[in-house]
Amino acid sequence: MDKPLYDAYVSILKEELVPAMGCTEPIALAYAAALARKTLGALPEAVDVRASANIIKNVKSVVVPHTGGLRGIAAAVAAGIAAGDAERKLEVLSGVSGAQIAGIKAYLEGTPVAVAPSESGYIFDIQITARAGDHTAFVQIAGGHTNVVRVERDGTVLLHRDYSEDGRVEGTGRGLLTVERIVDFADHVKMEDIQDVLDRQIRLNTAIAEEGLRGGWGADVGKVLLGAYGDSVHNRAKATAAAGSDARMSGCELPVVINSGSGNQGMTASLPVIVYAEEMGADREALYRALVVSNLVTIHLKTGIGRLSAYCGATSAGCGAGAGIAYLHGGKTYEVAHTIVNAVAINSGMICDGAKASCAAKIASAVEAGLLGWQMQEQGTQFYGGDGIVTKGVENTIRNVGRLARKGMAQTDREIISIMVEGG
Repeated sequence: MDKPLYDAYVSILKEELVPAMGCTEPIALAYAAALARKTLGALPEAVDVRASANIIKNVKSVVVPHTGGLRGIAAAVAAGIAAGDAERKLEVLSGVSGAQIAGIKAYLEGTPVAVAPSESGYIFDIQITARAGDHTAFVQIAGGHTNVVRVERDGTVLLHRDYSEDGRVEGTGRGLLTVERIVDFADHVKMEDIQDVLDRQIRLNTAIAEEGLRGGWGADVGKVLLGAYGDSVHNRAKATAAAGSDARMSGCELPVVINSGSGNQGMTASLPVIVYAEEMGADREALYRALVVSNLVTIHLKTGIGRLSAYCGATSAGCGAGAGIAYLHGGKTYEVAHTIVNAVAINSGMICDGAKASCAAKIASAVEAGLLGWQMQEQGTQFYGGDGIVTKGVENTIRNVGRLARKGMAQTDREIISIMVEGG
């Protein structure tokens, strides 16, 4: 691998594997709101929020951390305004104190926060207009959780970035990723280039999974899996990832390292690989290289799907986990590619109906698909081109997944959102 490509792969990992506290869609709202307050220079007396349908879907049912159990768009915005630190971006609420939680609730109760659908047509769009006296501030985030595209104060444009749905949002081009290159990069990457980012992923994601397994979070899917199906490494891989989601979707205030803008995907891509490495007694370097595969495969799959979709992102991360585990067991491009194709064939089509407690169970299903895809490859069986959306070549199959998610499931996404809105 030549140096420019090598450097790009290192950059992709560093850009994607960043810490976030709380489900990333409400946190993106809190970040935009905190930035609006900072721009306004005063506590807003009224706030207007415009959000795309997928933001509304993903924020509706999830608990916003450091709010005392509040849910929804208005709660996320109030938290960002009343207690957020815009400089910390996806950790905007990480410094909220116990005393400030009461202030968030009081601000929400005493300040009108109007919420309406965005008319921009963007899949990911957040627009915040904050008012105090005769002054206004406007902040827009589009395409990605921290991709601020416009900031205004009293009608004066302070920041503007061109944005289109077809363009690259930010950072290094993900089109450079292929499965063959990912495996080659994992084989040769220098530990000093990726150690810090992966150590952080291991530490933070393991901590929230352990908290989830202690129980009392969400539907306790992780504990249910262990109680029902025992302590095999296969089951622990699913339970650990699910437990992290149990805690996170229910407002746990521990941070996670995300992947493709999602904490659930970050945990799904990493925790099963960590569990298998521990079971095998693999050394730290072997774990790092396997995590490189799992994370980059997840990013590769998600690039074609998009940040938000009707296609459950955990499905991609489950494929990534299966690929990482295949690599951990000595697999190279052939074995990793077949694991991905098998896993895609099993679970593609699982819907995203927002962030909430049942995400933990979907994660368990996604990890199961990844593990079954790996075991099929290990035992010499596979799905072939012509089996549903599977076609000849792993890259062609990955493109089919992106087409299914972006185009085929667009109407599905609209129906999901309609059902959720009608359900209250």
